[in-house]
Amino acid sequence: MNDPRYTAGHHLLQDRTALITAAAGAGIGGATARRFLEEGARIVIGDAHARRLKETEDSLAAEFGADRVTSLPCDVTDEEQVRALFAHAEQTHGGLDIVVNNAGLGGTADLVDMTDAQWSRVLDVTLNGTFRCTRAALRALKASGRGGVVVNNASVIGWRAQTGQAHYAAAKAGVMALTRCAALEAAAFGVRVNAVAPSLAMHPHLVKVTSEELLAELTAREAFGRHAEPWEVANVIVFLASGYSSYMTGETVSVSSQRA
Repeated sequence: MNDPRYTAGHHLLQDRTALITAAAGAGIGGATARRFLEEGARIVIGDAHARRLKETEDSLAAEFGADRVTSLPCDVTDEEQVRALFAHAEQTHGGLDIVVNNAGLGGTADLVDMTDAQWSRVLDVTLNGTFRCTRAALRALKASGRGGVVVNNASVIGWRAQTGQAHYAAAKAGVMALTRCAALEAAAFGVRVNAVAPSLAMHPHLVKVTSEELLAELTAREAFGRHAEPWEVANVIVFLASGYSSYMTGETVSVSSQRA
């Protein structure tokens, strides 16, 4: 079995300022926040869960310095809260270099049973939320005149089919298409837009909302016989945010070992 080793930081994002949504807790957003700090960045984190967000901010600030971590609660389905988060970044750090759109919402329901409310909720958080934050990011980065990077969190399910996941798959496929179109527009002012597409990154929330049987089935599809750690996805986000991917835009990078 492949045994991953945590990679030390190499100052890939030194002195850059990054905004990360849905960054409270133990998932990909939280792992990305930590990895960015380890790579030398300052971060502005948002999340709809205010208590967990504050706990995350306090923990990271104690470890990396209060001057490098700030937060503001943000529900990406609320345009005013999105604007407030980006304004907070501008007021605190004088602008942004990197935006990571991590917010997303899943669920399980067959189409014959799916309600309009279930469909709309997943699309509003996962696709519309990414649209709102990408729009805010491009406005801010264009105005700054110094370029920048946007990284969106998609999913391999945007390419592949899975029962009970039509709303989530449609939303993530939409994130991929949004990424490609935004990249073409943003290239004119020196901004790159890419996405990651994880397969199975395990974290406590996923365990709560997914059956053991389904998790076992999904894990069995992975070539390494295990799920990804959230920080393994965060490593690829670091790559896309860094100068090592300077010629990449409009791309969706699969972070997966799935065989089918």
